[in-house]
Amino acid sequence: MVRIDAKTFLMGSNDHYPEEAPAHPVYVDGFWIDIMPVTNRQFLEFVNATGHVTVAEKKPVAADYPGAAQKNLRAGSMVFIAPSHIVSKPDIYQWWNYLLGASWRHPYGRKTSIATILDHPVVHVAYDDAKAYAAWAGKELPTEAEWELAARGGLEAAEYAWGSEFIPNGQHMANTWQGRFPNENLEEDGFYRTSPVGHFPANCYGIHDMIGNVWEWTVDYWSDAHPEPAAKACCIPENPRRAEAQASFDPSQPEVKIARRVVKGGSHLCAPNYCRRYRPAARHAQQEESATSHIGFRCIVRQ
Repeated sequence: MVRIDAKTFLMGSNDHYPEEAPAHPVYVDGFWIDIMPVTNRQFLEFVNATGHVTVAEKKPVAADYPGAAQKNLRAGSMVFIAPSHIVSKPDIYQWWNYLLGASWRHPYGRKTSIATILDHPVVHVAYDDAKAYAAWAGKELPTEAEWELAARGGLEAAEYAWGSEFIPNGQHMANTWQGRFPNENLEEDGFYRTSPVGHFPANCYGIHDMIGNVWEWTVDYWSDAHPEPAAKACCIPENPRRAEAQASFDPSQPEVKIARRVVKGGSHLCAPNYCRRYRPAARHAQQEESATSHIGFRCIVRQ
């Protein structure tokens, strides 16, 4: 782990997606954070020690999904599968597929295994799975502000975790998508899906993979924008650990009351033509019970 000292920093951005605004000063107490995301190897150790069964490995509860057909209430998870043609409409179900039997053990379907990717980030972990691992390890999940402070690596004014250029001097600094998403992946960074943790350079705090590879869970409930800073926000630090937050639900499914949390960092599926969320300020909403092939996590210790 790496120590991040207490600091007030400028969180968010006014220059990109609306949910990142407004940029505002936030105070964060000091904490320790994992240098790398939790890997398949580490998660396997946790499961062997505790017998934990992940959300993706359990049959969904009918009461949580009003109106869902019984045949659809089967254990599985969402896996990215590239379409073979250029996509004309932004319909995510053209590339996201719910595969029965997909889980952290079988990341791309029942016949796949983690045997050769033990040092890749664990995926197909829902929010409760990440929290369970953190508790077992004697750690916690970060707040959005803690995560963003660590990702910035001390470069507060920089657009990326490593500076102002996305690919400085032609060097890829994170595992993202090259080519036209979702059907063309040129793999210029060397990877089609996840990559081993630590493969790409660390930021100035010595932390790897805060950007790209996999999205990472935070404890914060989703909001469509950051709260407007108070008039004296520059003088009165805001401590995100003490903030009260309302649970956020998906407005497109008002009958399904599954809270949404903030995930950060982007993933190997973030592409310039589709999702430019490979930046510390970027954020995304994810239902707590959702597990996918591009979401993982890392832990912190507050002291």
